[in-house]
Amino acid sequence: MFHRHVLAVAVLFVLLCAGYAQASGGCRTQPFDDTSRVDEYAADESLPFQFPMDELFTESGEYQARFCEWAGSTDDLKYHAAEDYHQPAGTPVHAIADGRVSFSGRMGGYGWLVIVDHPQFDLYSLYGHLSPSRWRIDAGTEVEKGELLAYLGDEDENGGSADSPLVTHLHFGMRVGQRSDYPGKGEWRWMAGWIKPCPSDLGWLRPSEVINAQGVPVGGLPAPNGGLWEVWRAEIVLFSIYVVSGCMWLFFGTRQRKRIMLALGGIMLIVLGAFFSIRGMKAGAGLLLFALAYATIAGVWFARQRGSGERVRRGASGFDSSGSQP
Repeated sequence: MFHRHVLAVAVLFVLLCAGYAQASGGCRTQPFDDTSRVDEYAADESLPFQFPMDELFTESGEYQARFCEWAGSTDDLKYHAAEDYHQPAGTPVHAIADGRVSFSGRMGGYGWLVIVDHPQFDLYSLYGHLSPSRWRIDAGTEVEKGELLAYLGDEDENGGSADSPLVTHLHFGMRVGQRSDYPGKGEWRWMAGWIKPCPSDLGWLRPSEVINAQGVPVGGLPAPNGGLWEVWRAEIVLFSIYVVSGCMWLFFGTRQRKRIMLALGGIMLIVLGAFFSIRGMKAGAGLLLFALAYATIAGVWFARQRGSGERVRRGASGFDSSGSQP
């Protein structure tokens, strides 16, 4: 009986190992490319790229997540869509190339997040776990290679908290395309950190390799293959749910003549649309347009109700006047 248990455990162990190997077989962890030329790239203005910090690794040799590194169980395996560089809080973070800041703001587990579009290369770069309490650049700013973007955040503000601190580091990613080419929700989201698909299949690149290449092929890097539904599914579903809910709200509000209900529905759509827009989701703009249509329909209904009420009052007044005559 004892040997059977040992055999069962051994078989289970082999199956688990095989599962991990199969899950990660098509998307292997990629080590850091050469990072010894940080100073050279930063000093040479003729080169298009530089690394985002003056130093990338701590002397302590603390472990740093690599590109396409995987973590989790076989049922919930996720891959790292960036490279992590560990430095102390307050370390300056610089733009890796000329570009335009398309996003700068708070973003959940990132603390403060900055995105820079580089249209000349059809790439964008992502800088996560920055400090919201120190200076940071504004969205819409045109930047040059080496220009200061922000500073690394402390453990309790960089996506971590006092109860659950996050080791200070820069989550640095690069991707084919511009931020606006991707949704704000789902596996294809533009701010992705850890995702279930292989990052390379979704346009993410190994940053240190791109920087060392000091350029992109003629015609640009190949764009990831993804259909409309595959890429935008999460936002389409979210938008559809709110549109259907808004239509039902409008229908029952007009049927039951609930003006307050209609007004609350319009306010809800405007608030949600603004929130999703701030979060960089196309669904936000769609909801704001739908809120405009909703307000127009509700406004017409209000006007008709007011007109009907006035006609009823005039009719009642006329009846009273005629009835009082001898």
